[in-house]
Amino acid sequence: MQSQTFTVIHPQGFHARPSKLFVEKAGSFPCKVTLYKGTKKANGKSSLGLLTLGISAGSEITLETDGEQEEQALQELGEMLTKIYEE
Repeated sequence: MQSQTFTVIHPQGFHARPSKLFVEKAGSFPCKVTLYKGTKKANGKSSLGLLTLGISAGSEITLETDGEQEEQALQELGEMLTKIYEE
């Protein structure tokens, strides 16, 4: 299992479009992907789960990957959390 905390920098946070892109990328990995924001937890392969976290700019999100390709998933998905998306 791999785990790392990232700070979201996108000015609008993680709204529908970035969440959709994140879920698509997470689905390409065979490992389990979980995100934590404070006491809330969500499946990283579920758009609804991500949206329920209410990720805004400046949110600290802990990303946890567990299973096959967990290191690669942590790196690539972590980069997505700290990216500014074109609107």
